[in-house]
Amino acid sequence: MAVAFVTFVIGLVLLVWSADRFVEGSASAARYFGIPTLLIGMVIVGFGTSAPEMLVSALAASQGSPGIALGNAYGSNITNIGLILGLTALVSPITVRSQVLRKELPILTAVTALAAWQLWDGEITRIDAVILLMVFGGLMVWAIREGLGKTEDVLGSEIEQELTIRAIPIRRSILWLIVGLLVLIASSRMLVWGAAEIARGLGVSDLIIGLTIVAVGTSLPELVSSIIAARKGEHDIALGNVLGSNLFNTLAVVGLAGAIRPLSVGPEVFNRDILVMAALTLSLFAIGYGFWLPRRINRIEGALLLACYVGYTVYLIISVYAGS
Repeated sequence: MAVAFVTFVIGLVLLVWSADRFVEGSASAARYFGIPTLLIGMVIVGFGTSAPEMLVSALAASQGSPGIALGNAYGSNITNIGLILGLTALVSPITVRSQVLRKELPILTAVTALAAWQLWDGEITRIDAVILLMVFGGLMVWAIREGLGKTEDVLGSEIEQELTIRAIPIRRSILWLIVGLLVLIASSRMLVWGAAEIARGLGVSDLIIGLTIVAVGTSLPELVSSIIAARKGEHDIALGNVLGSNLFNTLAVVGLAGAIRPLSVGPEVFNRDILVMAALTLSLFAIGYGFWLPRRINRIEGALLLACYVGYTVYLIISVYAGS
């Protein structure tokens, strides 16, 4: 148990470090190759920030831990909206200015509805996984067209500003990209093994571990980058981190894990976790899309999102003790 805990902590620290290096290296390298900044923000940074979830869930699925695979993906989505956006809005209210992000909000809502429909029977089959990956492919085509077609967008301007401030030489960019990816793979294996062993040692399901400590751990890169972006006034980067990550998690992460091995979970995933994820996504859509003005997530709304996350986590903990 002690070895598993130490392995998990080391894996988590390395995962966060390597994810940051991977995103920084890939985004800087893309800029050197002349890729538009809006496309970097929508696709490359999206891939980078979701790389921890993707690797962890893929490894968990291959090792026969569907609870960690799905709990990591859906738990990360809940964490992204409730914890990350809630805390970020408390630091600095988030104004939604990017037209691209306003288009992503209804897309994320529709994708969440697709996830709920697929998990109605408690299973992600390979057919379900292929559908998710096909939708993800279509979404990537749309993102690339948006990134290449739009001459100006607030999100692209903020990404350009960040890349200029944090400019690094091309050799170092490629080095960080390669090192970050290799350490990501190794740390993901450590994290999954440690989480599974901790779950066995505590006598709780791997789903609970996936929804809590694994989900929070793999979401730490988004938490740090969103809060830093909000403090700099780069609100669209803060929101874009969350929207992009949730789209990647729901489609690519679950799709990849389900393609590796069909995922079967208990009814509580739909009755509890999917419904909480859907409710938070709908609330974010209502707040951020701007049915009323201004289009912003203020501190009160941020506090409500954070309270929902805390309440959900407390409920999970109580359910563990009630079942023991």
